[in-house]
Amino acid sequence: MTRVRDPGKLPDRTGVYIFRDENDRVLYVGKSVSIRKRVASYFREHENPRLRVMMRHLDSIEYILTENEKEALILESNLIKRYRPPYNVRLKDDKRYPFIKITDEEYPRVIITRTIGGDSARYYGPFTDTGSVRKTLKFIKSLFKIRSCRRMDGPCLNSQIDLCHAPCDGGISREDYLEIIERVDLFFQGRYREVIEALEAEMRDASEKLEFERAAVIRDQIESIREVMERQYAAFTDSIDQDIVALETSGDNSVVVVLQIRDGKITGKDDFMLRGSADRREILESFLKQYYAIPRYIPSEILVQYPVGDEVIAEWLSELRGGEVRIHSPEGGSGRRLLNIAWKNASVILQQKGKVKDALLELKGELKLPSIPRRIEGLDISNIGGEHATGSVAVFLDGKPAPGMYRRYRIRTMGPDDYAMMRELVMRRYSGDETEKPDLVLIDGGKGQLSAALDALRSCGVDLPLVGIAKREEDVYLPGLSEPVEVSDGALQLLRHLRDEAHRFAVEYHRRIRDRKSLESELDGIRGVGPRRKRALLEHFGSVEGIGNASVEELAAVRGMNRPVAERIYRHFRRGDNG
Repeated sequence: MTRVRDPGKLPDRTGVYIFRDENDRVLYVGKSVSIRKRVASYFREHENPRLRVMMRHLDSIEYILTENEKEALILESNLIKRYRPPYNVRLKDDKRYPFIKITDEEYPRVIITRTIGGDSARYYGPFTDTGSVRKTLKFIKSLFKIRSCRRMDGPCLNSQIDLCHAPCDGGISREDYLEIIERVDLFFQGRYREVIEALEAEMRDASEKLEFERAAVIRDQIESIREVMERQYAAFTDSIDQDIVALETSGDNSVVVVLQIRDGKITGKDDFMLRGSADRREILESFLKQYYAIPRYIPSEILVQYPVGDEVIAEWLSELRGGEVRIHSPEGGSGRRLLNIAWKNASVILQQKGKVKDALLELKGELKLPSIPRRIEGLDISNIGGEHATGSVAVFLDGKPAPGMYRRYRIRTMGPDDYAMMRELVMRRYSGDETEKPDLVLIDGGKGQLSAALDALRSCGVDLPLVGIAKREEDVYLPGLSEPVEVSDGALQLLRHLRDEAHRFAVEYHRRIRDRKSLESELDGIRGVGPRRKRALLEHFGSVEGIGNASVEELAAVRGMNRPVAERIYRHFRRGDNG
């Protein structure tokens, strides 16, 4: 890289330019077919205040020449990802978004990750809904029976309950296993029809070989995928693959919504926050370069709100896809209708984010916090008479739930002592250095719980802002104050939302433990019902009450169950007959 201070000394060649300040910090990264002419445009008068501020900090300019504009685009994308320059339009906090990764191991796994490594693994995402990603992954693992274990050191419980093909024990050949992985790959691309066609061919083959049990398993897989397809909104009759990309801006913030259309159906929606001031076309082009720089399925057609002037983006994507990619902005028809849907989504999301930002600013002022509470953690305890007590930690980032960061605890404190349980939860959460400390901690409870939490923080040498919200009047309390404090409606709504999330998470865990214990005692002594069947029953029906209300046919349909055992369970709940 060559560095200059005089823009007139820059070459009239294709490449990438890097603006640095006097402390050698990267301010901005750009590309152009003529570095000299592009950089010269920055030294003219600009209406954009953010650009004027950047030019006041500019100290030197580096440049890297490339063979063509496509190489410059790829280099620009990599440098933006590496340096995260403050004046580039870039995905806001994109490192937090989860990806689905198909590993490059001999027998690949499918996992959730938040980092993309320099390996040959396949990645899908980023996804903005962590809960949905986890549900999808659970569905995929149960459908295709791919391995979950890190070390292939012998058959595990998953293989015993028929949730894994057990490649570690020779249960499947590598060739057959990799064929399954290819179907998983197609599934994440939204190409369900191709998966079904492959499975139907395999089912016919199994039937011809009189392998009826295997054919029945494949039939169930096909039906499961069809159920997923039916839940998608059918937008067209044609089998088209498209990405629909629209945005809305406000100040330095923009929201981009991407609708994924696969086989003529809307199969997903993701929204992304971008930070940076620029015109809408530049924001759109910056997003496309960052979004598709991550390994992902690229459709043959990308519909955008505004015409993309940078033709090299389409060339680059065509090369990545291995076929032509068309980027265009339709003026009418179904394409414009879908763009309007995406744009309305982006507008609503940006408006909501604006309200959340206002609420965070109000919290900072009204609670006298040292900084805007970007990370808030809500803590709650759930127990009935001290039995099976659980604790939960719900996490909000920038006012939005981050379910992947939620944590739950089995409380060890004995007896119905809510204050002691809260002290235990706080100490277990914040006593270690490995836990990222929040800007604010919300305690579900009034002055008593708040005081217990404050004592616990002091015991582990941690100083964090605390606030409590009482259950009945929903008054907000601060440590050391006998009377509740007044907070605005927006701030109170945010605290309530976090409190409710922490409460829901704690209650769900408490109910699961309680039902498990209840189920163990309820089904003890029924011949043929062991730990594995108890677990399968609870997973299928959700509660002991659900099992008790089930018919014989419903019980027999549970994984690993047979009709004689189902009939004994049915009689047990109706006559107390332990068979």
